Amino acid sequence: MTLRKALLALALGVLALAGLSGCTSPKQDTSIPWSRPANWEGQIPGMGR
Repeated sequence: MTLRKALLALALGVLALAGLSGCTSPKQDTSIPWSRPANWEGQIPGMGR
């Protein structure tokens, strides 16, 4: 019974460590936060080009 409890504790410890370590995707550094600006951005409204 003691060996079974030790193996159970070990298995739970391994699962806890695996859960706490987590998985993250690599960061993608970019100067554009979401997407490229649209053609109309940066212009005075109604003035066109």
